Amino acid sequence: MYSLLFIEDDDSIRLALRLALEDEGYEVREAPDGRSGLAAFAEREPDLVLLDLRLPDLSGFEVCRAIRAKSIVPIIIVTAQTDTHDLVVGLEAGADDYVTKPVVPKELAARIRAQLRRVQLHETPTSGPVSRRYGDIEVRHEQGIVLKAGEELGLTKTEFRLMCEFSDHAGAVLSRDQLLERVWGYEYLGDSRLVDAHVRRLRVKIEDQPDEPKLLITVRGLGYRLLG
Repeated sequence: MYSLLFIEDDDSIRLALRLALEDEGYEVREAPDGRSGLAAFAEREPDLVLLDLRLPDLSGFEVCRAIRAKSIVPIIIVTAQTDTHDLVVGLEAGADDYVTKPVVPKELAARIRAQLRRVQLHETPTSGPVSRRYGDIEVRHEQGIVLKAGEELGLTKTEFRLMCEFSDHAGAVLSRDQLLERVWGYEYLGDSRLVDAHVRRLRVKIEDQPDEPKLLITVRGLGYRLLG
């Protein structure tokens, strides 16, 4: 049984979603604020974190960064915020996905399944090439790591999957819709902001000058391309 940690200050929302997710077969632990959420995470790392952005003590952004500093567990933001800036900041803090309130339980369950399915695929050894190089970047598919100048980069599972997708199609332009389907497993549930935010995070880690990328470039109106 997969375990989820739900960090949310609204008691009624926590109860409703916990019951719905337990019906889907998940074990759900709850935390009403950021500090207790981090304590629960430290006590036992879950398979996935559901995180509200607006908490009464620490912000969801702070909690997300604290979790990301020590874990690559999938994080889904659950928030009433529809402002693009807040959503992008949350994603760039290390979240893998988001849903907005009022949450549709079946949609949330679908997103959780997609994240957990991708984690399983990430952890399954591949029969592909040992590694691929792009300048000083080396992608080691079978080990699940990316190196820059010989040093391992701290990529999340989503960032690694994104890098592998670009690596598997080096030189080709990949649209945001293609990346949503291949990396997140979403055909209809996704949002292009997911892709853009994660590409920005990935560039910070692989590019010498992220604001002037030389490796992972934008093809205006089409998508992104990794120069092979």
